[in-house]
Amino acid sequence: MPLSQTIALNDGHHIPRLGFGVWRLPDEDAPGVVGAAIRAGYRHIDTAQGYDNEEGVGRAVREAEVPRGELFITSKERTRDQGYDSTFRSLEGSLKRLGLDYLDLFLIHWPVPEHDRYAETWRALVELRAQGRVRSIGVSNFLPSHFDRLIGETGVVPAVNQVELHPRYQQRDIRDWHAAHSIVTESYSPLGGEGAALLREPVVTDIATRLSKTPAQVVIRWHLQQDLVVLPKTANPTRVTENLDVWSFTLSTEDIARIDALDRPDGKTLPRPEEMNTLF
Repeated sequence: MPLSQTIALNDGHHIPRLGFGVWRLPDEDAPGVVGAAIRAGYRHIDTAQGYDNEEGVGRAVREAEVPRGELFITSKERTRDQGYDSTFRSLEGSLKRLGLDYLDLFLIHWPVPEHDRYAETWRALVELRAQGRVRSIGVSNFLPSHFDRLIGETGVVPAVNQVELHPRYQQRDIRDWHAAHSIVTESYSPLGGEGAALLREPVVTDIATRLSKTPAQVVIRWHLQQDLVVLPKTANPTRVTENLDVWSFTLSTEDIARIDALDRPDGKTLPRPEEMNTLF
């Protein structure tokens, strides 16, 4: 994959800038959907233990006519598995379900600070990276206060933080914090979350019509031009292909400014990190 379609991580590895998300994809449907995504050209697949579809994703990866080394596979640890010793077992469970020897990226899914296990979990991830069981390590839904503790106790800066991010919830403060600490920002729910209201937003549809692109392609391109890693998800075969076809056009400065103006304080659709304390 050309470097123009990847971003360098702070550990020396590179991550594809456009990935395929599989949240809410049933395990039995994963082999067909993920397999089609790989055939379409996706090389970055993002799953999680909590999605309950690692076995199906792994089957698609193993059956793909693409060498394992050309694929970038991410999973995330269940919050109930957090802890030093339990994290080693948790990763082995993911590798077994996926049928893989290593992960390209393993994330702590939520900090769940009320249970106070995320720092020892991070120490385990640092060790797993040293062992080669994972290539890169990072977090999801973390705030600067959580990072301060991780970095302060281990000296190891996460490679990525995966957060809800889309034009209606742009998280500029956390993105600036990431940039200052060489942490890559990954966008989940990049098309605006449930209901697809963002894709009916007049600003987005107007730009899409002018460029002869779909609203989703416009929003994905907005993420890419913000130097974000973007993880759209869809089970629709046509959209699987369309969402990947975003490298042949560019949004103008005016287009970017119009989309930037859609940001709003109440745009978040999923729980805030400080509110999620469930061990799922």
